[in-house]
Amino acid sequence: MHLVIDGYGSDQQKMWDVEVLRSFLTDYPAKLGMTRMSEPQVSSWNEPDPGISGFVVIAESHICIHTFPTREYVNVDIFSCKAFDHEQALADVINLYSLSDHKSWLLERGLEFLNNQRPMEAVGAGSGDASGLRTGSS
Repeated sequence: MHLVIDGYGSDQQKMWDVEVLRSFLTDYPAKLGMTRMSEPQVSSWNEPDPGISGFVVIAESHICIHTFPTREYVNVDIFSCKAFDHEQALADVINLYSLSDHKSWLLERGLEFLNNQRPMEAVGAGSGDASGLRTGSS
């Protein structure tokens, strides 16, 4: 599963806080029932569009967050070959940054690998078909 979130109207103070992001990336994999394999990597930058980015490798894949405080925008990727409660994960990110609006997409990918099922047939391969893609927004 790959949950992709574009968040808007967020708490700028939290978006500038490296420790808020580091703490989330340290603790959140366990909340999802996943295994953190590394310490989170968190960096801040000033140009061209200031903010912070963080990434943590999990046994199941990764979690990545980029904040853009001056635009009150954050993007989040939670990717796992293990199914997880994507609705709760979305709610947790909305709460973390006090988002007033968001768009989200759920790509169902990689799950058949862990389930030892035959690979799914490619639907519309190369045609831009978004089968297996769910979208949502507030």
